Amino acid sequence: MTATPSPTPATAPSGDTSRDTRRVLLAAPRGYCAGVDRAVIAVEKALEQYGAPIYVRKEIVHNKYVVRSLEKKGAIFVEETEEVPEGSIVIFSAHGVAPAVHEEAAQRQLATIDATCPLVTKVHKEAVRFAKDDYDILLIGHEGHEEVIGTSGEAPDHVTLVDGPGDVHNVEVRDESKVVWLSQTTLSVDETMETVDALKEKFPQLISPPSDDICYATQNRQVAVKQIAAESDLVIVVGSKNSSNSVRLVEVALGAGATTGHLVDYASELDEAWLEGVRTVGVSSGASVPEVLVDGVLEWLAERGFADVEVVQPMRESITFSLPKELRRDLRAEAAAAVSGSASAGEATA
Repeated sequence: MTATPSPTPATAPSGDTSRDTRRVLLAAPRGYCAGVDRAVIAVEKALEQYGAPIYVRKEIVHNKYVVRSLEKKGAIFVEETEEVPEGSIVIFSAHGVAPAVHEEAAQRQLATIDATCPLVTKVHKEAVRFAKDDYDILLIGHEGHEEVIGTSGEAPDHVTLVDGPGDVHNVEVRDESKVVWLSQTTLSVDETMETVDALKEKFPQLISPPSDDICYATQNRQVAVKQIAAESDLVIVVGSKNSSNSVRLVEVALGAGATTGHLVDYASELDEAWLEGVRTVGVSSGASVPEVLVDGVLEWLAERGFADVEVVQPMRESITFSLPKELRRDLRAEAAAAVSGSASAGEATA
């Protein structure tokens, strides 16, 4: 599902580093991916449709600004399902949940809206399918991340977490002829493949998932950051520290040649000392970051002489996801009722 690179990216950096001017290389694509956009809109639509409060289990996406904005509109974020009053509406975050969470919600008679990203759902289904065929599943990901917890919960007796290439030596399986790897969707592509290579060396018959588990948006943002990092003295990534894909972007930038890199939630966290001796600043943002936060960083840089902004866009994205089925059902019912009501009113006045 990776977007197709443009054959002639007119906005690619010129490579002319001789200019004595301060400039910004702005990565594109950046910010909201289709899964994040779907999840945030789901909360907003639920608030409009059912009224506040709407409960959300965990952060809907890993971004402080987004969570606070939704709280102001009436969303209440909780850590566990048991915190939601019985009979209320609860939305599951974009990171996905284990089957046990759905069972808990049913026991508490909660109306649920599942905002799990469809690409995460794909990994869940793969785990279920391979577990059914009695495979050992090596899940590459970070311990404690909500997505990993949700995926592992689909087949806890079959899943072994592999937290990077350094963890491979600890992995043991029942049958080396029935081993598959899956991954968290927001990892560094390069590090994931390094882990896969190490696993294949240990388990030569290891099979791969039918298609990439790392999501298109994560891959595309890393490609764009690699391109700007090669020419940047400093790379600023806008995103929260608990956002896996945002953290990975800083790591990718440093690995691709950036002298320094920093992760910030807001422009207010920027430090003028970072600009000492800097001529080119690369800017990107994680997949759960609204554009207004990037604008704030660009304004801050412009005030300090970095007003020349060059967009670097090695590929374009056009993927969208429909709203969760529970919301679509109720929105359709409301629309049908409105049409029926209008028709009845017309007949009454005829």
